[in-house]
Amino acid sequence: MQENLYNLAFERSILSSIVFEPSQFDELGTQLKKDDFYLPAHQDIFNAMTLLLQKDQPIDEEFIKKELIKMKKFDESVMLEILSANPISNTKAYVDEIKDKSLKRNLLTLTTEIKRVTVEEELSSAEVIDIVEKKLYEITQNNQTSDFKDSPKMTYDTMEYIKEMKSRGNSVLVGVDTGFHELNKMTTGFGKGDLVIVAARPAMGKTSFILNTVNNLITKGKGVAFFSLEMPAEQLMLRLLSIQTSIPLQKLRVGDMNDDQWNSLNGAIDRMNSAKLYVDDHGSININQLRSKLRKLKNQHPEIEIAVIDYLQIMSGIGTQDRHLQVSEISRGLKMLARELNMPIVALSQLNRGLESRNDKRPMLSDIRESGSIEQDADIILFVYRDDVYLYKEEKEREKAAKTEGKEFKSTYIEKEEEDAEIIIGKQRNGPTGHVKLVFQKKLTRFVDATPYAKAIETVYENVDTRSANISISNDTISMPPL
Repeated sequence: MQENLYNLAFERSILSSIVFEPSQFDELGTQLKKDDFYLPAHQDIFNAMTLLLQKDQPIDEEFIKKELIKMKKFDESVMLEILSANPISNTKAYVDEIKDKSLKRNLLTLTTEIKRVTVEEELSSAEVIDIVEKKLYEITQNNQTSDFKDSPKMTYDTMEYIKEMKSRGNSVLVGVDTGFHELNKMTTGFGKGDLVIVAARPAMGKTSFILNTVNNLITKGKGVAFFSLEMPAEQLMLRLLSIQTSIPLQKLRVGDMNDDQWNSLNGAIDRMNSAKLYVDDHGSININQLRSKLRKLKNQHPEIEIAVIDYLQIMSGIGTQDRHLQVSEISRGLKMLARELNMPIVALSQLNRGLESRNDKRPMLSDIRESGSIEQDADIILFVYRDDVYLYKEEKEREKAAKTEGKEFKSTYIEKEEEDAEIIIGKQRNGPTGHVKLVFQKKLTRFVDATPYAKAIETVYENVDTRSANISISNDTISMPPL
């Protein structure tokens, strides 16, 4: 093996430092693992040190020798080389070098594995890619080291965070803008590293809800990655254009528009041409593939602030394990990826149909399909609920029953162009739970704030320094001096 893949002198120096100052193993034992050492005899010595620590025995020459003899792996010449090596006081550079070479060896081994599964195994190319992505992720995760943050470091970082928030003028918005004023007040936005679950029964409008957030972000020049597992990218674009132009979605689908609407559409198209929206609409993707794609996209476009998956239950599992275990791996993978990329990831989720047998059909956490792992990993869980969906369904069931019985049916249901909607915050790790009132505009598949002044208030906060302008805002009323 090439010498640039290992450094025996560094390995001996690290082990020698531990022998002469065993207290160093408390730190080095968390940064290194046995396989980071190239020489098998060095691996055995490090393993013996680990066993001695677990037994609460001294990590010195005699006890290490005794442990190695017990394992029948004692090599006196190697031990003498370690004892004659110069111990070091600053071990960080040595640890980094050893781990770097260990990573290179693992990558070299992976290339051999790629050749084996590609040539020798009867696997499809998709299965080979899946295996490679999973092993590459394991290698990168195993190579990471982390240390405790001490109190001075934490207090400094916290004060810097508070100062940054103060510089924003005490804005309610801390994370990514949801696009809804009252929801921003309740959540302070979707935080960096958050896993956000948006769940609902079919036809409630969970995709429409998150597209309102997406539209709000891209119109402000923010970047969005969207994994659409159920809907082609063109259909997503139609919905976004309907939201932006206020042209009914059905009219856009068939091209039935007047001159003003065509002009409005052309303007929206021009704006969308410069939007930082990236859509992957392949119908099947697993957590390894999604992780690889999003990492690559984020590296190419650092301006991306949020990723959306529509929806979680359609994601493919890995292997043949039970579906609950697959979903657990997916939700945990999404949470870890959100933290790694330091951005919120929003995953849409289906709800169990059992809730429809209840009198109050408002969702609860237990209604999420495969809810255990999702509920545990999520930082925020939002439910989209519209009572009119059930009122319409009940009306249709009564009509069907009347026709079956040969009775005359007179409908009492009044279809509305705008329906009341609720966003139920079922879980929020760093904030309150509760309800936010919205209005759903059916023809536009668009959600808007229910409070008529909310958007105006938000605009004032975003564009005007309320203190210097002597503007006061209270009880949804804006007061300002005459211009």
